[in-house]
Amino acid sequence: MEGDSTTINITETPKERKGKAPLLAAPPASSSIKPVVQKAPKGGYKRGLAIFDVVLRLAGIAAALGAAIAMGSTDQTLPFFTQFFQFKAEFDDLPAFTFFVIANSITAAYLALSIPISIVCIVRPHLAAPRVILLFLDTVMVALTTAAAGGAASIVYLAHNGNSDANWPAICQQFNDFCQEVSGAVVASFLTVVVLMVLVVLSAFSL
Repeated sequence: MEGDSTTINITETPKERKGKAPLLAAPPASSSIKPVVQKAPKGGYKRGLAIFDVVLRLAGIAAALGAAIAMGSTDQTLPFFTQFFQFKAEFDDLPAFTFFVIANSITAAYLALSIPISIVCIVRPHLAAPRVILLFLDTVMVALTTAAAGGAASIVYLAHNGNSDANWPAICQQFNDFCQEVSGAVVASFLTVVVLMVLVVLSAFSL
């Protein structure tokens, strides 16, 4: 019994014998790998346009309010007078100037009230309803302010140049300060029109 030996046979698998047993899982085929492309967040440019919209509205408020105040505070009294007449010019002597003050005051108030809606467009740039509202109301204000500025500009032109066919003399030679103030108010009102037109374009482009 001392000379007997015990033999243990270990059976190898075919893959072990060939040395092909994989230690790690094989990587997937290159054709099955799909690159992951991170998309840029949408609405970035719309938020930028909305911020620019707020800045323009603040500028429009300053221009419209300045035009209304300049026109509404315009008057001049000539230093000479007669027993029955005193030569004085005020904005409310002409209905066109009165309409000018009212229209620019409405425009300034509208621009101030529309700023919260524009801020909503900054916070939620994908919402279309606020931009549609602003687009419609801005267009209405363009028409109102243009009518007021155009009517006042025609009166200012007549004040500077007169009309020989209608026998209307130019009064700016006598009321020089009055004409300068109303001319500045008309220029400020046309600047408001330009701002409103840019706002309409921005609102339309952001839809």
